[in-house]
Amino acid sequence: MDAATVGIAVLVGVALLFVLVGLLLVTKLFRKVEQGKALIVSKIRKVDVTFTGSVVLPVLHKAEVMDISVKTIEITRAGKEGLICQDNIRADIRITFFVKVNKTVDDVIKVAQAVGTARASDRNTLQELFHAKFSEALKTVGKQLDFTDLYTKREELRYRIIEVIGVDLNGYHLEDAAIDYLEQTPLTQLDPGNVLDAQGIRKITELTAVEHVRTNEAQRNEQKEITRQDVDAREAILELERRQADAEIKQRREIETVRAREEAETARVVEEERLRAQSAFLRTEEQLGVQRENQAREVAVAAKNRERVIAVESERIEKDRLLEVIARERETELTRIAADKEVEAEKREIAEVVRERVAVDRTVAEQEESIKKLRAVEEAERQRQAVIIAAEAEAQEKLVKDIKAAEAAEQAATHRASEELTLAEARLKTADLDARAKVRLAEGIQAEAAAEGLAAAQVRDKEADVIEKAGRAEAEATQARLRAEAEGRAPRPSPRRRPSAASCARRRPASPRRRRRWPPSTRRPAVTRSTGCGWRRRRTSGSPDWMCSGRSPRRRPRSSRPDWRTRTSTSSAASRSSSTGW
Repeated sequence: MDAATVGIAVLVGVALLFVLVGLLLVTKLFRKVEQGKALIVSKIRKVDVTFTGSVVLPVLHKAEVMDISVKTIEITRAGKEGLICQDNIRADIRITFFVKVNKTVDDVIKVAQAVGTARASDRNTLQELFHAKFSEALKTVGKQLDFTDLYTKREELRYRIIEVIGVDLNGYHLEDAAIDYLEQTPLTQLDPGNVLDAQGIRKITELTAVEHVRTNEAQRNEQKEITRQDVDAREAILELERRQADAEIKQRREIETVRAREEAETARVVEEERLRAQSAFLRTEEQLGVQRENQAREVAVAAKNRERVIAVESERIEKDRLLEVIARERETELTRIAADKEVEAEKREIAEVVRERVAVDRTVAEQEESIKKLRAVEEAERQRQAVIIAAEAEAQEKLVKDIKAAEAAEQAATHRASEELTLAEARLKTADLDARAKVRLAEGIQAEAAAEGLAAAQVRDKEADVIEKAGRAEAEATQARLRAEAEGRAPRPSPRRRPSAASCARRRPASPRRRRRWPPSTRRPAVTRSTGCGWRRRRTSGSPDWMCSGRSPRRRPRSSRPDWRTRTSTSSAASRSSSTGW
């Protein structure tokens, strides 16, 4: 390659490098704009506006974005601030205006210079800029129309407002206006002291009064029309009922007329048949009379000449005549009987029809009476069943309560009996062990006190045995009584007998049920006292002794009886009466 070629290649490479660097710079510095926005580039000498995008140099240019999309401005006038119409009636109105920046370079620059790009896109800024102007236009147009025209001529109202405001608003453009809410201001929010409000109140009162009168008139007309229709319907119903009653009466009258006509016709036929029969009978009698006269005349003429022949002939003729009369009478009677039979048959048919009708009426009445009786019987039966069921439920409830109470009482009695039986067995075991201990103690004391006399010791030993047996017997009796009470059959106390004088005279130990022994800690005076059970206790220098007091024994309550375990006495215990309380 020569030098020229190399130079050209170098130049091409440098050019390509510059192109690539330029493309990279353009790509890096080019700023695109979204739809609905405008890019304002402030350069050194001028301001460029673009709606697509432009190259922005970092130091030499300043780029700002303005929102040129449609914005809404809402104007609301209500209450005392309501819109006054041409007829001085206030109206509560809410109207929305649609405003945007014109998509032209001059308008965008004008808006940017007037309010700035940031504030131009703020809705509050638009509200501050155009609220007063839009409100004034709304009041101007509203004063030109009556209140009713605001409803009927909404398009005209919208066009007039746009016409008054204009579409060019210092760079902004009024797209459209929409009425969101339009109603009459309530009377409570109007000021009667305001002249315009006073005229509006008067106008509203007059219009509402007229409408109320018309409404009331319409309601009353409605009530009258309804009442008239009800009356017409009632009259038609009554007329139909009257026609029905007339038809029923006419039908019954026709039935009675036909029936009477048939009965009269039947009677007439009967009388005619009877008259015909009587006429035939009279004609027969008349003919017979004529024949008799002729025969008598003929007999009188030929009487003398043919007496014998006439006699025989007369007899034969008389016989024939009688037979003929009888035959005719028989025929007449048969005819009359047949007529009577026909009359009787017709009467029977009529009577049968009447009887069947009466039977049907009687059957219907009997069935109605049976139905009423059956209903009454069923009602009485239902009431009786209800009473029986209620009584059975009450009795069943009472029975269940009694059964549950009895079961609870039975369980309680069983529990108490088991408890008392356990306590009695424990007391029995305790008494048995105590008695054995007393016996062992008595034997030891007997050995120690042998010097006081073997005979007295043996006697006291016997007494101790007797007391021990008595205690055991009483324990067994107590256990048996507790068991009997647990089983629900408490034993009856056996009757006691008053001791006799001989038994009282003898000195003997008390029976297990009458002897009492005071606890060792209780000291009794050495005097004879009544124990309240028919025996008197007397303390001597020796063992305790018992004497009969001559009174019938009395049984103390169980709580006041001394324990039988304290009754065991030995010779040593008797010798130590000062320490044991005997």
